Amino acid sequence: MRPKVIDLFAGVGGLSLGFEKCGFDVILANEYDPSIAAAYEINHKGTKMIVGDITALDLEKTFGSYEGKVDVVIGGPPCQGFSQKGQRKTIHDERNFLFKYYVRVVGLVKPRYFVMENVPNLLTAEGGYFRKEIEELFNSMGYQLKMGVLNASDYGVPQNRRRAVIIGKRNGDAPALPEPHNATVTIWDAISDLAYLNSGEGSEEQEYRFEPQSEYQKKLRNGSNVLYNHVATKHSELALERLAMIPPNAGREVLPKEHLTKSIYSGTWTRMRKDEISVTITTRFDTPSSGKFTHPFLNRAITVREAARIQSFPDSFKFIGNKGSQMKQVGNAVPPLLAEAIACVILNDIEEDGKNE
Repeated sequence: MRPKVIDLFAGVGGLSLGFEKCGFDVILANEYDPSIAAAYEINHKGTKMIVGDITALDLEKTFGSYEGKVDVVIGGPPCQGFSQKGQRKTIHDERNFLFKYYVRVVGLVKPRYFVMENVPNLLTAEGGYFRKEIEELFNSMGYQLKMGVLNASDYGVPQNRRRAVIIGKRNGDAPALPEPHNATVTIWDAISDLAYLNSGEGSEEQEYRFEPQSEYQKKLRNGSNVLYNHVATKHSELALERLAMIPPNAGREVLPKEHLTKSIYSGTWTRMRKDEISVTITTRFDTPSSGKFTHPFLNRAITVREAARIQSFPDSFKFIGNKGSQMKQVGNAVPPLLAEAIACVILNDIEEDGKNE
């Protein structure tokens, strides 16, 4: 029987997808943004979705009946209170109150395992004060923890994306975080077969024009006959003029003074280098001024599908809603290949325990 999972703060379901790929059933998910929840439902047909703000739900009524029936609770509660600056960081900071709802659901459901992912600062803020609080809180509920910062690029994702990951196990030693894989996947391994749209071109559904050109592309195209979400932003004349001045492997340093903008983002007006891994995909990858999201040689920013490839979403995964929502769905997700690596260490632990019983 496949182990069962609840996904909180699910977003479009990058974590869910990784767990499904490893052999888990995600039976319940919660997401407060209706358009993102709708995208989750399209891509995870077997999962019951509760659309709503977790702070407004009756937790006992919503989750209480799952006690003893769920193996893993997963999710990444937003915690602004320890982003970078501020006063003493604590789980009692009201900006971190969503974290408490995650803890309360774990307390109600009593899964054997939980996985929490978050910003790396979660583990280091205030000299580890927050980390210690988390440890004490879950220890008091009977969970042992393993935690650390993982980089998605170590797990076959063509992107430098660092996330804090905490694995908890009730009444036993938590499994170790997954070991890095060796092979690096580059931006070009991820998107070279999609390099044909210019600014303003493309449609939400189209045919592939090229055969896959890498093992990674073959893997992500597997089972997909339609290319979704490959639509290039229609850039302004000024932006196009500027982009035309930037050769491959270059950025704003080649622009004349009158073309330099006041953008505060690092990587602004800089092309992605095709033989490297990408910078972290954010929720505003459609504009060259918001980071290093300009195509390696075409005069446009990357598309939703290219960003999804860099996040390791398969092509069969469809993003819906307006462009702002689609970018949020992609940019805020846990890369599915990273999620799968985490899921598989838990599955191995479940199987080991099964042998010893």
